Amino acid sequence: MKRIRLLIADDQALIRAVLRTTLTRRADLDVVGEATGGQEAIAAAVRLRPDVVLMDVRMPGISGVEATRRLLTEWPHPEPSPRVLMLTTFDLDEYVHDALRAGAGGFLLKNATPDQLADAIRVVAEGEAMLAPTTTRRLIKAFTRVPPSLIERPTPRRDELSSLTQKELEVLHLLAQGLSNAEIADSLGLTESGVKSRINRILTRLGLDNRVQAAILAYESGLFDPQPE
Repeated sequence: MKRIRLLIADDQALIRAVLRTTLTRRADLDVVGEATGGQEAIAAAVRLRPDVVLMDVRMPGISGVEATRRLLTEWPHPEPSPRVLMLTTFDLDEYVHDALRAGAGGFLLKNATPDQLADAIRVVAEGEAMLAPTTTRRLIKAFTRVPPSLIERPTPRRDELSSLTQKELEVLHLLAQGLSNAEIADSLGLTESGVKSRINRILTRLGLDNRVQAAILAYESGLFDPQPE
């Protein structure tokens, strides 16, 4: 099993300790370092070369968003830069949009369960986009304001979903609600690997790049209607 190497960047020692304790209990996750601020996070990432950086949005000095932008645009090594999963207590559109524009691969609230956090890390590590459920619903309802790189694609047709099996449609419906792979698996009685393979087929058949695009297509095609906040 390939272990995912993690760097935790948060200015609060208690948060870092809780995250480290929670994540090191997972057989496939390995915390290789910590940072207390944005500049320190960049330096640690360059030195340790983690697979994923858990980056707090608001930290002393440069913010997590700015640290993410600099890390991804100024990465000095030949191998790909780390993926970044933003963590925050503030479920605000401004932070979400800024984080995605900076290149973050995901955005998760700190009140997520340990299972949700671990699953989000695995998704982001594989190059997917992962957003908190409430955030996903708001982005769907206001998708014209989402960074073009996340949603830009040909105008969808209602018959696009006809290439999907019934089970894939069920997976897409739950994905559009912002559920993680583990939650989808639990809801449909599937394994997580089974959910992952179905999501990959959905993205391939529909010509999509990530989960956010898939959620938007589900909404545009009438498969999913986000509930009011």
